[in-house]
Amino acid sequence: MLEQVLVAGFGGQGVLRIGQMIAYAGFAEGKEVTWAPSYGPEMRGGTANCSVVVSDEEIGAAQVLEANSIIVMNLPSLHKFESAVIPGGKLFVNSSIIKEKPARDDIEIFYIDAQEKAEELGNNRGANMVILGAYAKATGTVTLESLYDLVKQTFTGDKAKFVESNIACIKAGAEMV
Repeated sequence: MLEQVLVAGFGGQGVLRIGQMIAYAGFAEGKEVTWAPSYGPEMRGGTANCSVVVSDEEIGAAQVLEANSIIVMNLPSLHKFESAVIPGGKLFVNSSIIKEKPARDDIEIFYIDAQEKAEELGNNRGANMVILGAYAKATGTVTLESLYDLVKQTFTGDKAKFVESNIACIKAGAEMV
């Protein structure tokens, strides 16, 4: 198994967190992983993206130029990265924000109303967890259980109050696929 994924959106949307969660969950499952963030100096509100590679074998290069899957959280990211999905690959679109339809017809497209679902669940900042759940379910790259465990391990201290709502968002995203 070799999964190369790009995650892109505005800073503050949890784009880098999505990539970290995929990488950390893959590592916890005994897979080889890389995670490479990229963001402008403006951070929140600016553009951010990351590439993640998850494999059963040693990874030769961390940079992702063509991806099996792409998660886009905003319209500029759709425009920039849609062409990087390999034919037959998967594109996950945050349809709460992106109203434009992708131009490709040779890929599988998942429209995930991530922001609306997160708000419905009472987690205004959980859109990234919703689309992460959809990605995990659709690709099988990492298990939902690994993601739940990771949320419990990483949301500690003052952030422990967000554990249940983030798990609910991941579950809801998986159910949307």
